[in-house]
Parts: sequence; structure tokens; C-alpha cells
Amino acid sequence: MIPIRDNVPRVSTPYGVGLLIVINAVIFFYTLTLNPGDLALLYHVAGVVPARFFAPDWAAWAGYPESFGWPFIAYMFLHGGWLHVIMNMWMLWLFGDNIEDVTGHGRFVVFYLLCGLAAVVLHMMFESESVIPIVGASGAVAGVMGAYVALYPHGRVTVLVPIIIIPLFFQVPSFVFLGIWFLSQLASGLSSSVQQGAHGVAWWAHVGGFIAGALLIRWFKRPGSCTYCYNRNTRNYDPERPDTFI
Repeated sequence: MIPIRDNVPRVSTPYGVGLLIVINAVIFFYTLTLNPGDLALLYHVAGVVPARFFAPDWAAWAGYPESFGWPFIAYMFLHGGWLHVIMNMWMLWLFGDNIEDVTGHGRFVVFYLLCGLAAVVLHMMFESESVIPIVGASGAVAGVMGAYVALYPHGRVTVLVPIIIIPLFFQVPSFVFLGIWFLSQLASGLSSSVQQGAHGVAWWAHVGGFIAGALLIRWFKRPGSCTYCYNRNTRNYDPERPDTFI
């Protein structure tokens, strides 16, 4: 399922979301100018290689420079290809504006970065010996998705389901779409944990970011800012009109 749009109205201009997308785009276009060797070096130096931090003697032998922890932020702004960056930025744009509405612009950026940190920490817990760099905004964006389902569980997401050459469009509650997405990441993470060898997708980073976002939004939400959020004290909620509580 490919999400196309949601029905929760935007209250304010998402400057934080826009800034993050611009930074990711600029860095991605810069990486396109690099030759394969320099790009691989950038991934290893600015990305997060778990073994670099769990095995410092090996990291020194392999020639990794002192990092002072900055790869834990930098990795969120590196991507492995067009599909990787486009999907991450689309999901950020689709769900991030409503989260920024309730956090404010600056707090949203801090929230986003913290979700990315939580994502990579969980990944490292399961992949402590990995020498593969983790790069991408997926973990931080997963945090935005976790916050979205916590705030707008009965908002509706229009999704595209391509059946061979026939595009089908459906509207599903956000908790269904995002719940399926989360469970698929969790199942993939559990499956990868029992398999030997390298894994090309950081499933546990997605799981960690999603959980972090669902939990952290409670502290980042500004009082009185959640105009369109689901009110758990109301008995009826019209998903077609997110501002209507009966």
C-alpha cells in the first residue's frame, strides 16, 4: 500500500518539515556527485556502523576516525538511492505537518532527531557486530508515523494498491495503515534476528523510531494545540470531519 494523502487538515505552515526535506535533498544531490569509493567512505564515516562503537579496537585498526558521536545525527541525512530518499521524504511530508502543528516548529525538529536517535540505538542493540553502515531518515520518519497514530488514530489515509496495471485507491483508518506497517517492520526484524548474514534494511531502526515517536509525543505536544486530535473521552468521532466531535 502506498499512502497518497490523509484527511487531517493542516493548521500551520510546516516550516520544520520543509527544512528537513530541503537539507535531505541538498545532501542527497551532493552524494550524486561522488564516485562510488568516496560515497562508500562517506557512508562509513558519517553513517552509523555498530561495530565501530562496540569494538573500538577493531574500529581503530580499520581506520575509522574519532567521531565524537556526530554520526548518530548525520546518518539521518544520508540516503542510499532515489527510492530511499523519495519514500522517506514523502512519508515525512504526508504525516509530519500534523505533528508539527501540535509541537511547534523548533520542537518538531528536536522530536524528529530524538526519534532518529532512538531508532539507531535499538538497531545497534540487535546488530552490535554489524560492519554495515546504517543511513537514512527512515527511523526518524517512523517516529513521526508513531506520533501520528497516537494523535490521529481515526484519521483516514488514502492508499494506492497497484494490482498488476490497475491502480486501486482505498481509504483506511490511519491506525490500520500504520499498524500494518509497524507489524510488518517488527516481523521483519524478528525474522532477520534469527537469520545469519547481512541485512540490507534496518528493520529494528524502524521499530525503535515508531515506538519512540508514539511515546515522546506526549511530552512534545503543546497544551491546547491538538485541535484535530482524537479525544479519547468522546464517544463518537467522525473521521470524514476530523474537527467534529459529537
